[in-house]
Amino acid sequence: MKTIGLLGGMSWESSAHYYRVMNEAVQQHLGGLHSAKILMNSVDFAPFRKQMLAGDWEGIGERLARAAQVLEQGGADLLVIGTNTMHMVAPTVAAAVDIPLLHIADATAEVARKKGARTLGLLGTRFTMEERFYIDRLTEHGMEVVVPSEQDRSFIDAVIFDELCKGRFTRDSRKEFLRIIDELASNGADAAILGCTEIGLLVNQDDTSVTLLDTCVIHAQQAVGRAVSS
Repeated sequence: MKTIGLLGGMSWESSAHYYRVMNEAVQQHLGGLHSAKILMNSVDFAPFRKQMLAGDWEGIGERLARAAQVLEQGGADLLVIGTNTMHMVAPTVAAAVDIPLLHIADATAEVARKKGARTLGLLGTRFTMEERFYIDRLTEHGMEVVVPSEQDRSFIDAVIFDELCKGRFTRDSRKEFLRIIDELASNGADAAILGCTEIGLLVNQDDTSVTLLDTCVIHAQQAVGRAVSS
């Protein structure tokens, strides 16, 4: 089994979920007492958040590249950035190491295609919903992307950083997220991407008839698939 290198801490809530899903996936693949071989470099998210707000993506890329190099030096065979938004700097991170980087949007698009979904509603941080790095990656896979209204994008972003990243999961926020998901479906989405790795901790498939693509689960499971394939 290969060793997965996980860049975590952004936020630690979703990183903990990555760890659980990866181990559950290894159990499904191998059974017995098998567990995932994981190296995690968990960063302090607060300085990164300041850089995000300042638009210092070059600085973020440099810091995450160094963090990725630590994982490679520690013996990781493949790399996972455990957050959607930080894939803004995925090219910088990938160029800094010699191990493969599993891109979260590639993994999500693959599952969407298998489910027969071609038009995808996208929920995430403002950066993920409004910048081109994520949407363009999905369109390269032949997907069409629809995003919530400006007002709803502001609401989603605020909930992510003010609640979900701090481990707060409220009934009111869940209700609003489900409303937004329903509206995306009404606007033609075949499925909704939970494009922030904490959103799946707030809403899940049992809450809605709209097909949900939980990026944290998808990303973690595909990383394990690669780890156990040889």
